[in-house]
Amino acid sequence: MTTVATVNDSINSFVWVKIGLILLIGTGVLTTILTGFFQITHFKHWMSKTIGGVFKADAHVKHESGSVSQFQALCTALAATIGTGNIAGVAAAICVGGPGAVFWMWVAAFLGMMTNYSENVLGIYYRRKNKEGEWSGGAMYYLRDGLGNITGYEKIGKFLAVLFACFAVLASFGIGNMGQINKITLNLESAFFSNTAGATVFGGISVVNLIIGIVLMVVGGFIIIGGLKRIAAVAEKVVPFMALIYILGALIIMIVHITSIPAMIASIFKYAFGVKAAAGGATGIAVMTVVQQGCKRGVFSNEAGLGSSVMVHSNSNVKEPVKQGLWGIFEVFADTFVVCTMTAIVVLSSGYIDLSTGLVKEGVSDATLVAQAFGNVFGRPGQWFVAIAVLLFAFTTVLGWSHYGSKAVEYLFGITGVKIYRVIFVLMMVSGAIMTSSLAWDISDTFNGLMMVPNLIGVVALTPVVVKITRNYIARKLDGKSEEPVLSYFDDIQQEAAEAVKRGEE
Repeated sequence: MTTVATVNDSINSFVWVKIGLILLIGTGVLTTILTGFFQITHFKHWMSKTIGGVFKADAHVKHESGSVSQFQALCTALAATIGTGNIAGVAAAICVGGPGAVFWMWVAAFLGMMTNYSENVLGIYYRRKNKEGEWSGGAMYYLRDGLGNITGYEKIGKFLAVLFACFAVLASFGIGNMGQINKITLNLESAFFSNTAGATVFGGISVVNLIIGIVLMVVGGFIIIGGLKRIAAVAEKVVPFMALIYILGALIIMIVHITSIPAMIASIFKYAFGVKAAAGGATGIAVMTVVQQGCKRGVFSNEAGLGSSVMVHSNSNVKEPVKQGLWGIFEVFADTFVVCTMTAIVVLSSGYIDLSTGLVKEGVSDATLVAQAFGNVFGRPGQWFVAIAVLLFAFTTVLGWSHYGSKAVEYLFGITGVKIYRVIFVLMMVSGAIMTSSLAWDISDTFNGLMMVPNLIGVVALTPVVVKITRNYIARKLDGKSEEPVLSYFDDIQQEAAEAVKRGEE
């Protein structure tokens, strides 16, 4: 196991530090510049078409049987992205990289908005229907049909598509399942069952952990086996509720510490380029560590660049690729600029981060830091609140990732393989509850990074397609020009979608 951990650390370092972050930031810069800083120049437009349109019927209507509504697609994607990364991930970034890591989370998110936009545009443009009449789209398809149709890149496109799908399946079992379930179990045990933690069954397995795992498996199985429609129906109800409740709790803490907020914000910018060594022999934090922690944790949180959420966005009833791309921009905005920023303020208000030095105080654990911050204001119920928040955040992440893994399996083995995968995925939830090693989480972290590389290669190669579709949309929708819409790579779907757009079904 030590050898496996050592090999994994080497691969993880190579994927995330040496090529991953450079490719990630570079793709964000490229898509941002070539789309004319769309996330800024058309801020009012994408806000009005996303959160501004939530209460409009069109966002909730499904025009065809093989799709989900635009709002359901967003909620399912947010279910997978708003997870433990928004709580423990932000705390870890600050503990390791200092307050300045939050600045780099913002930078990664700003650029990631257009990366996520591009993924969604390509996902809709290259999607197709499967044998059950359900839309199938994602990095696998735009790698094969997009990159794979560029002269000289046919084999590379197909190879990268298979590679991405394989890594997506493996990551779904790790960070999308066992890792999340493990976090739920540890938090529930700590908050509610600390007095019974010593009781064990065969093999030294905790009775509490086993019971929690079985309950989560049964509930998860009922939802996951039902497929995307059932997952989307649950996400549509749970995600807005859990996000609003968590934001409300964080807002109360911010109000309690309102006089200290300017100093907290100042520390984020002050330490964005490293933390100098403090008196008493305390070591400082190098600039590279701050940048890496901020960017890496930011990507873990909003998943922009991983090519994961596009697999559910492609199931939307939308006809216009750009329209679903706008939801991708909002997804990153809501995840990082809203939820993660509020968590950062909560962490910095806890008293466990020295704002005068930017260093974490001794004996502080990033795993419980947010719970301690809530406990400082609300007492013991505050810690219960965070445990429940982690339960909802992590469990909905499991639901979202089950769909991602299903789509990857469908690409590799067809519809029959999906049914088998879902059963295995549900059964593995118990393993997450009883496992004690963090190795599974670390390995899935590596698979996440390995997913990112082929996906971003595809996004970079197909950026001209994204620009073409975006300019076509702007010309028609914003400039009022009469142009034929660019909606699909496939002629039959293009024709059908164009007719639907003329009828007002966008």
